[in-house]
Amino acid sequence: MTLQQLEYIVALSKTRHFVQAAEMSGVTQPTLSMMIQKLEDELDVKIFDRSKHPIGITAIGNKIVDQAQVVLCQLNKINEMVESEKGDLTGHINLAIIPTVAPYLLPKFFAEFKRNYPQLSFKMYEMHTDTIERKLMLGDIDMAILSTPLSNPNVLEIPLYYEKFMAYISPNNELYKHTELISGDLPLEHLWVLEEGHCLRNQVFNFCNSGIVTSYAYESGSIDTLVKIVDENGGYTVIPELHVELLTDIQKKNLRKLVEPEPAREISLIIQQNFIREGQLNAVAETVKKIIPPHMLDSRLKKFAIKI
Repeated sequence: MTLQQLEYIVALSKTRHFVQAAEMSGVTQPTLSMMIQKLEDELDVKIFDRSKHPIGITAIGNKIVDQAQVVLCQLNKINEMVESEKGDLTGHINLAIIPTVAPYLLPKFFAEFKRNYPQLSFKMYEMHTDTIERKLMLGDIDMAILSTPLSNPNVLEIPLYYEKFMAYISPNNELYKHTELISGDLPLEHLWVLEEGHCLRNQVFNFCNSGIVTSYAYESGSIDTLVKIVDENGGYTVIPELHVELLTDIQKKNLRKLVEPEPAREISLIIQQNFIREGQLNAVAETVKKIIPPHMLDSRLKKFAIKI
């Protein structure tokens, strides 16, 4: 068994196509096919089901590929350790971000990061939290920005900022007459929410009234879409603080403060517990610090660099 063979099976598991996997691996298709066949012969198992189109993967094959990704991830950490010892702030970062944070960070993040860290390259992915956790453990991504806390002992959470929630209410809704709203008394009736898979959806339900009577008819994947739905159809929704600056002056009149308690979410940078690229981690954190209003930033992040 060789590291090359492990790279080949990981590539094939991702593409499910021999030619594409070969191109990804920088070898010819016959070479890749032969090396994978040799690995299957050595292990005396079938990793891939070649009778399917696209190529399938067997149950044991899934386990082998997962372990191969772990091995390759650990191998990469040796190179990372060497680069870290040299003190060179170079390399590539694969960074993931949840959809309910992306609209507020990404537009400014790209330009800010490139201007201050031109020697670093990065690729950004938008994913839901469960996908991020899985890909982080497999080494497909290096770090992520999402809402915490998580229940994952293998992940290190570094708080970046804290964001309050606000209610966005149609002038035709009964709640509109109030200047502020008690978060625990918010009704589920006429509430427009994000679709399943968004952590913000669960956070909203956690502080809204837990009654079972509902009349919402649509679950959106976009906070901006929720705001537009309220504008056209009535009812109300709950939006994060950073979305306020995207509203028009007329729309801002529809905002109401939530109190008792004042609900908020913690947004953190997460990495594997054995992550060692401290310089890259601080490059991302410093970029976020320049985008987020100072009053929202974690107090420790304001004063100190991240030490791991």
